[in-house]
Amino acid sequence: MDVVIRIENGIGRITLNRPQALHALNTDMCRRMSEALTEWATDDRVKLLMIDHAEGTRGFCAGGDIRMVAQSGRVDGVEAADFFRIEYTLNTQIKRFPKPYIACLDGVTMGGGVGISIHGSHRIATEHTLFAMPETGIGLFPDVGGSWFLPRLEGELGTWLALTGARLKGRDVLAAGIATHFVASEKLPEVKARILAGEAPDTVLAGYTETPRTPVYAEHLNIINHCFSRPTVTDICLALKMADDDWATAQADILKTRSPLSMAVSLEQLRRGAHMSFFEEIMRMEYRIACHIIRTSDFSEGVRAVIEDKDHAPQWSPQTPAGVSQSQIETMFAPVAEELAL
Repeated sequence: MDVVIRIENGIGRITLNRPQALHALNTDMCRRMSEALTEWATDDRVKLLMIDHAEGTRGFCAGGDIRMVAQSGRVDGVEAADFFRIEYTLNTQIKRFPKPYIACLDGVTMGGGVGISIHGSHRIATEHTLFAMPETGIGLFPDVGGSWFLPRLEGELGTWLALTGARLKGRDVLAAGIATHFVASEKLPEVKARILAGEAPDTVLAGYTETPRTPVYAEHLNIINHCFSRPTVTDICLALKMADDDWATAQADILKTRSPLSMAVSLEQLRRGAHMSFFEEIMRMEYRIACHIIRTSDFSEGVRAVIEDKDHAPQWSPQTPAGVSQSQIETMFAPVAEELAL
């Protein structure tokens, strides 16, 4: 079974069990998790929820079923739209879940894995946690509520993470505010056992969690805030080149490898999301983007280059940020035939 769902001692437990894909989410996994949250939200037997991955396996959750989404997008997009509808509904249920929601991020946490953790009340990182939203590298965009949490991180940290796909490790995930707690991986089983035995999560975590330390990216925050606050991707690239800084130059070089269309859409997505007041509004916007962007040549090409052929040499169209028109960006935000109902 790709996901194991049960109730243990008054705790709703979800354990991801798809190790061959680093526990990446498929439609059935999302549907079953959504059904569980619907039931547990009003079930008095369930006091809180805990989500983790199978013991002895790598990852937490590496994302979603990108191969399926790409194959669907190359045809009619129906199967992919169904996946996004169920996944985004699940993200919204987590955001609105009325009980403690404890996610154990002991490993790779990317894309869809972020969506099933970041919106919960308790997010436990370890030294093994590896966070990223790498979607612009395959012609996609930082979805699963990225429009909500990324613009609400410190300064332009979220914009940098979204456009470059930069990875945060271990304690930096806590410092950024993506995790709420940091626990050494060797102590995590003990933490989980005590919570499962009925102890209050906050009381247990208070005895194990470490305080945030100065993150690795801290020395670059001034450049991040200065450059990634620019209104367009072209302006951001120019600001990075003019910064006269090796790290800034490296970021500019990374942006050259990302889909120009994806970066432009992602930047617009985050700017809009920063001013939205309701999470449901965010998810309806992201559903529109998803339904459109999976039909683009960039997404098909990105998946080919990174996941299928693995030559890591995508041919983007347009090839540069300057080639992306405002009308192309607006098209990604246009209404769809069947909107997301939340």
